[in-house]
Amino acid sequence: MNNPAKNNPAMNSVAGSPVLAVKNLEAWYGESHILHGINFDVRPGEVVTLLGRNGAGKTSTLKSVMGIIGKRTGSVSFEGQEIIRMSSDRIARLGVAFCPEERGIFASLDVKENLLLPPIIRDGGMSLDQIFDLFPNLKERLGSQGTKLSGGEQQMLAIARILRTGARFLMLDEPTEGLAPVIIQQIGKMIARLKAEGFTILLVEQNFRFASTVADRFYIVEHGKIIDTFANSELQTNMEKLHTYLGV
Repeated sequence: MNNPAKNNPAMNSVAGSPVLAVKNLEAWYGESHILHGINFDVRPGEVVTLLGRNGAGKTSTLKSVMGIIGKRTGSVSFEGQEIIRMSSDRIARLGVAFCPEERGIFASLDVKENLLLPPIIRDGGMSLDQIFDLFPNLKERLGSQGTKLSGGEQQMLAIARILRTGARFLMLDEPTEGLAPVIIQQIGKMIARLKAEGFTILLVEQNFRFASTVADRFYIVEHGKIIDTFANSELQTNMEKLHTYLGV
């Protein structure tokens, strides 16, 4: 499999220089003020997880980064370029990909048609053979309609589609939601492999046990704010706080 970092010099930037830097991000759904000064960053090659309870603002943060929330203020910088005023299609062309929780599989299309639907936005995307190496299930179901896939297969397809595009910064919203343990394990292996290939991943998860197996760093989101952060190596010393934050 090609290493996207080789095709994208920005991914070889000095360790510690953020790919994504979010500062004082505020967002609204209509009149509802939902994000209240979000601050975090993601460095090259990291898997960073936003943790929090339902309604904390995790998904809204991803949508704000992607430019698909009506009103937002503050700063969102991708590879040193300010994108807060860009449309979602321009942000996508920079190499940012968003995989929503609802997956967005087209029921009337088969697996291959779903895979080929998104446009390639830059060099370095995975070929179909590389995708089938990562997700063997999809090769076996290539002619199946979207509605015939299991939840786990739909999740694999949703992620596979964006890997074709050449995007190197992936935002995955609740990729393990509603999946069987064996499929969750497959998703974990997939994320580890993408990380090894040089992708940078921002992950939203409620499944803390899963997140702890794949993430380098964690941000805790509560009431539209980041209230705490720690590295994977600090998990054990923060378990009591985590239980309080997440209600687990």
